[in-house]
Amino acid sequence: MMQLTASQIRQDLNCFGGFGQQGYGYNVAALHKEIGNIMGLDRHMPMVLIGAGNLGRTIARHMDFDSSGFRLIGIFDNSVHIVGQTIRDLVVRDAAELEDFCRAHTPRAAVLCIPKEVAFETTQRLMELGVNCFWNFSHYDLSLDFEGVIVENVHLGDSLMTLSYQINEAYPKTENQK
Repeated sequence: MMQLTASQIRQDLNCFGGFGQQGYGYNVAALHKEIGNIMGLDRHMPMVLIGAGNLGRTIARHMDFDSSGFRLIGIFDNSVHIVGQTIRDLVVRDAAELEDFCRAHTPRAAVLCIPKEVAFETTQRLMELGVNCFWNFSHYDLSLDFEGVIVENVHLGDSLMTLSYQINEAYPKTENQK
């Protein structure tokens, strides 16, 4: 399906160690487990979510953090309408409690579902508390201002444009379409 040869796959896997047996191939269950270990899926790194608006609530409710290497331990927001709500068995805490919570629970990672305008200040605050790994939905590139940050920037608009491009390639415009 990926148009790769068996040799290419074996060479790629060899970069991480020897998993197969010559002449026998791979034990699929063991290989699956080992790839998960390489990716850190077994770590369950403590993570907080900042911003429990529509996007933050959706991510908190529907992401399987545990199978992705994380454990969601806290959710924070600054809206009086959201603080106190329960999402995924976690009570949304006031963002003012972030320092005390981080000192007590030492999260290493954070999901940022906050406006771009507060991303710098929030990241700086989290970095001072020992959080330096971010899943960032804020539309602010953290790596520009924070050295040593580990970040995965998620730009939903870019993804939507990619889909538009793929559709345009698959179904070219006809003369009667504008």
